[in-house]
Amino acid sequence: MPTPEPADERAWLAAYDPRAFPPIAVTADVVALTLRAGALHVLLVERGAPPYRGRLALPGGFLRAGQEDPAAAAARELAEETGLAELPRVHLQQLGSYGAPDRDPRMHVLSVAHLAFAPDLPDPQAGTDAAAAAWHPVDTLDPGTLAFDHARILADALDRARAELENTPLATAFLPADFTVPELRAVYEAVWGEPLHPGNFHRKVLSVPGFLEPTGATTERGGTRGGPRARRYRPGPATRLHPPLLRPAPGPARTTPPTAPTGLPSTP
Repeated sequence: MPTPEPADERAWLAAYDPRAFPPIAVTADVVALTLRAGALHVLLVERGAPPYRGRLALPGGFLRAGQEDPAAAAARELAEETGLAELPRVHLQQLGSYGAPDRDPRMHVLSVAHLAFAPDLPDPQAGTDAAAAAWHPVDTLDPGTLAFDHARILADALDRARAELENTPLATAFLPADFTVPELRAVYEAVWGEPLHPGNFHRKVLSVPGFLEPTGATTERGGTRGGPRARRYRPGPATRLHPPLLRPAPGPARTTPPTAPTGLPSTP
């Protein structure tokens, strides 16, 4: 049981006036990323009320005072916009806090932003305060269309996501419970925005201890042209990748996979 508060503490709290300080509100905003048709998408809503009525924004909302913390509010907002009572296999982590005094024209609002990695989720359903909700391809999105400071939050989230794929096994959060190495490579290519050498990637990911575990199953056939069956894997017990998978240096746009390593060294 908690230690009872001293009498002087109880008296002080009873007389405390929270209006002695200027008010500040707290929201939870979510950068939800998923892959659709092989491309990285972010969940955005169309604001149905001022401020920024009609503008695109990240899903989010005010914390329910006395009822939830920022993580619970972020999970609630994401569930409301996806129309799912539960969010199976969605990885949700805190991204950072954004509290510039002028970021919201209504009042000083502190946003605790969160980053979500998810497998392909259903088409979203707009919540009570949004006019519409949809998945938007990241590579064609105009940041200038976003309300508040959400362009900055999205940019920070993409940087975090790319780094997480270097150092953690969270790329598997975009995939079903079991998958092939080419499907995993497609996640890295979509998030990093660079094609990767198939052979080097295959050798590298299988050499990282605890990253992947074979399920014992295979695909029915290897790709659209047939060929050998591809082995299926599931996430292993590792929480960090050692050695990490390093991103290739950005290069000119390519339409076909490179024929030489692009940052994923071959296993000796």
